[in-house]
Amino acid sequence: MVEWTDKERSTVRAVWGKINVDEIGPQALARVLIVYPWTQRYFGSFGDVSNAAAILGNSKVAEHGKVVLKALEKAVKNIDNIKGVYADLSQFHCEKLYVDPDNFRLLADCLTIAVACKIGSALSPQVQATWQKFLSAVVEAMSSRYF
Repeated sequence: MVEWTDKERSTVRAVWGKINVDEIGPQALARVLIVYPWTQRYFGSFGDVSNAAAILGNSKVAEHGKVVLKALEKAVKNIDNIKGVYADLSQFHCEKLYVDPDNFRLLADCLTIAVACKIGSALSPQVQATWQKFLSAVVEAMSSRYF
């Protein structure tokens, strides 16, 4: 279980408040698929994801990116029970989708890059440290049913 200070909780909420789900979600997921092309294998039903242009123009990728970020909001709102919030989702990704759990870390990294591009200097090293702690807790929760 992750321990959070009041300052860390407010920092996570502040970063989240700067995120436009409809913008950052698609950007983060597209970045994962472009930078780590082996992750494309999980998106075979999404149509053409064969190159950067196809991924960036793929409406299903964009929509799923929004879904991912909407799910992340649950962690923001339930920061003291992230593992519980994601128990069923972790099990689904493990037992039904067979997603390599390392992909959650890759997505977290790409999400941080997308957020940094959007909010710039507001993502100071101290803020980033808290944001990374939060995303690490999410990654751990999403990976929990694998072990």
